[in-house]
Amino acid sequence: MAGMMDYKIRNMKAEDYPNVFALWRGIDGFGIRSIDDSKEGVERFLKRNPTTSVVAESGGEIVGSILCGHDGRRGCFYHVCVKKEFRKQGIGKAMAVEAMKALQTEKINKVCLIAFTANEVGNQFWKSVGWTFRQDLNYYDFVLNEENITRFNSI
Repeated sequence: MAGMMDYKIRNMKAEDYPNVFALWRGIDGFGIRSIDDSKEGVERFLKRNPTTSVVAESGGEIVGSILCGHDGRRGCFYHVCVKKEFRKQGIGKAMAVEAMKALQTEKINKVCLIAFTANEVGNQFWKSVGWTFRQDLNYYDFVLNEENITRFNSI
């Protein structure tokens, strides 16, 4: 790919869902939950967190996204992704910075994310932009709704 592409980072809106979902579907290995990542699930998340999620646009196309929310104490990034042909141009870092600024505006002082161990690209990215890989804790979760099935894309 020749040269850098123009892009802009902006707040994610509910109307962006079809394009954001299409982006997620096009990313190899991306896990999509049947309920949480449905139109209704993402709209619920954005209603609760109206200022913190972002998208990257280039040429009118959504090429990156971060679902970002907080619980009043800590922020969390979900579904951070950049379309393959737009990677390595600073888009992921720019989106993360915008989402972190939005969290700071809401007086949130720390942000976390979860990256699957098999996600080599993602893990390498987060380490390269200064995030701390935690080895001092264990992550636990408990499924409250068995119908919220995660399916992983294979392209």
